[in-house]
Formats: sequence, structure tokens, C-alpha cells
Amino acid sequence: MSVNILYFASLREAFGTAGETVELPAGVATVGQLRDWLVGQGRAELATAKNLRCAVNQEMCKADAPVKAGDEIAFFPPVTGG
Repeated sequence: MSVNILYFASLREAFGTAGETVELPAGVATVGQLRDWLVGQGRAELATAKNLRCAVNQEMCKADAPVKAGDEIAFFPPVTGG
């Protein structure tokens, strides 16, 4: 199953990319499982980011949100502005 992943703010800077398309292995069915799989693929900042936010198809969600083929999943840390 292929999904599009977007990274924002400090995650984009840490990974050197705003996004990627990945082919997920069997067993990755939720946003939380996707995050854990990405950490195992070298995206350790996803494990250590405090208050990490995520969205599926531009809708805010929790880690137990389902992921299906073609979804756009965004990860972003909280940001402050002024």
C-alpha cells in the first residue's frame, strides 16, 4: 500500500524533505504504526518530537486513525508564532 507523507516545520528541516511517497509493509494500518515504522526507517525525530500532531487527508487525527492506500498523512510538531 502506497501513501504520501508530508513533514512540516522542524521535521521538514531534520529530514531535508517536505514529503515522500512510501510503500508500507503489511501490518501498518494506523497512523501510530506508520510513525513507528518510519522511526525504524531512520526518522527518529518522529519518536522524540513532543506533542507531535498528525493529520490524514487534511483532517487532524490521533495515532489510532486508520491509514489506507493513497492517503496523505502529515506529521508536524506544534509551532509557535508571533
